[in-house]
Order: sequence, then C-alpha cells, then structure tokens
Amino acid sequence: MDAQEKAAVAAYRARLRGEPGVVASAPGRVNLIGEHTDYNGGWVLPMAISRRTAVAMGDGNMAYSGQFREVRALSGPKDGSWTDYPRGIVQSLNGTHPVSIAVMSNLPVGAGLSSSAALEAATALALNGLRGYGLDEVRLAELCCRVENDYVGVRGGIMDQYISLRARSGTALLLDTQSLETRWIECNFVRAGLSLLICDTSVPRTLAASAYNERRQQCEQAAAMVGMASLRDANESDLERLFGIYRQRARHVVTENARVLAAAGALERHDFTEFGRLMSESHASLRDDYEVSTPELDTFVDLAIRGGALGARLTGAGFGGCAIALTPRGQVQRMMTSVRSEFARRGFQEPVFYEEQASEGARVTPFDS
Repeated sequence: MDAQEKAAVAAYRARLRGEPGVVASAPGRVNLIGEHTDYNGGWVLPMAISRRTAVAMGDGNMAYSGQFREVRALSGPKDGSWTDYPRGIVQSLNGTHPVSIAVMSNLPVGAGLSSSAALEAATALALNGLRGYGLDEVRLAELCCRVENDYVGVRGGIMDQYISLRARSGTALLLDTQSLETRWIECNFVRAGLSLLICDTSVPRTLAASAYNERRQQCEQAAAMVGMASLRDANESDLERLFGIYRQRARHVVTENARVLAAAGALERHDFTEFGRLMSESHASLRDDYEVSTPELDTFVDLAIRGGALGARLTGAGFGGCAIALTPRGQVQRMMTSVRSEFARRGFQEPVFYEEQASEGARVTPFDS
C-alpha cells in the first residue's frame, strides 16, 4: 500500500472504530487537451497524475474524510456535502447493504484535477472488491458518471472517471467518449527534457457546477438547431447555421475535437512543439468562445508562453482551478518565480505548483486485519 492507502486504513481504525475489509485508491487527472468535448461525444486526451484518493471500506454506515476532518452518515438522503459522491455510488451499486468508509487524499479539492472523480472511482472499486460484484473498470466508470450526472447533479462526461479507473503509467489516453474506443499514447515528457507544470491558481471553482451545466445545455441546444444528436458530428460549415452564443460554444467543440486528434498524432511523433501550439490554441478557444477562463488562468498561460513554455492552457472545466504548461525542465523554477511575483503584484491568491508525469490508474487491495 502507498502512503494514502495506509493513511486511509489507519483513519478507519481510529475514527470509525473498526477494521476495513478492503482499501482502494484512484488518481486525479490532467486533461492535456480536449476540454468540454466529453459530454458532447467527442475526443479527449487525459493522463492520470501521481496524487491519489484512497478509500478504506468495511461494514457500517459512516464516512470520515481526512481533508474535511469530519465524520458523517453515509446512508440517508443527498445533503450537498462531499459525502454525496460516495453516497451516490453506494446507493447505486450496493442497494440497502450499508458500508463505512475512511477517505484520505493528497488531491486538492476544487482545483480541476478531478478529486471528485477519484473519490467516486476509489469508492466504486472498493465496493466492487468488498462485495465481489465482478464489474470491470468500464462499467464502473459508466456507473460513476451516472452518479455524478443524476445524483450529484453535475452533468459532466465520462472522461474523469474513465481515466482514473483505467490509466496506465507513462501513457496518455486518447478516448472517444461516444464509442469508448481508446488509444494509449506514450507520454514521457522527461525523456524529451520537458516538464508538465501544473499551476493551481487557488481560485475556488464555486460556480463551476451551475456554469458547467449551463454550457452543456447550450451545446445541446446548438446541436438541436443543426439537427444533430450532439456536436460531435458537427463541422465548421454547420457553424454558419448558428448564431450568437450557440455559434461560439459549438465553434469551440468543433475546433477542439480537431485539435485533440491532431495533438494525439503530434504526441505519437514526439513533436512537442506542435503539441504545445495546439495546447495554446485550445486555451484561446476556451477563453474566447467557451468563456470559462479567469484572469488568473490567463495570466499564468501568458507568463508561461513568454517564459519559454511550448504551450499552456487551463485544464478541467475552468472557472478557476488549474492550468498546465509544457515547459523545458531547466526553465521551471524561473517560471514559477515569475508567476508568483506577478500574481502577488496583481493581488491574486498565491499559486501552488506541481510537476507531474503520467501515472497509474485505480487499484484495490483486499487485506486481513
């Protein structure tokens, strides 16, 4: 077991006064490119990161979180707290059989690195192991996505849960979110002398859920206007049949899908210059057409490009959270210093930085107490 898994087991024993039967953990993710395309049936290119959420699980009906430092009932109705994510999983998969969980994580909450999907994935995998349901990772990802859509109420796509459950170390995943066809692509930035620098702007994504649902609704309306089930099948000529905000939203989705496929090809060719260019184009589209960026995200992206990054963009839903930059490793420290200084000058919150490589997906460990 890794540090988070050991901590979850220890927390279960100390806080819930019992012995867990299983522990599972799942990673957060960075989406390299392909934002707001998954719920439109398009393509995405995520990778898992090393930061993880661990869930120790046994019989009972309570939930403890080390990040929130509280114990709550896991059974019962939705209450708008962090427990809704595991509660929805348990109620959907486990029926009336109660369980208790202890959750430990080193993923920042609300930063756009999919802490919620990691919690869902780890809970689902632990429950699958504890009860012996025999569900594979794809079915578990579909379950987690339904819970987030229908129970929690955030109408996202399947990307976050899918990559958390199925990631492979050293690879990014080109995922067709409509067919769930996948292509694993080697993603070794270190070998190329590069670092994937994550900047958590420390802007909480407090409006992300409502704005996210609004963007999805606008895309569905745009698709209906051109007589399509989703914008996945739209092309640039279809944009001429749209107007105003609907054209803007659809233009982002159409061009972003094309960028994802081009970026996957560039990554396979180890053409990191082209890959970085596409990252930066993606950010401009998210900023201007999809309108999900913030001054802090834009400032980081601008400074990263001026500081020598091959490309930079916000990652996740936007409205705060994180941005990423593909940066020569020798320039990382100078870039972080520059960003901290400029954020302070503008009165922004102090940013937090992580350097990441493509990491492994979720895992479950049964054990004897």
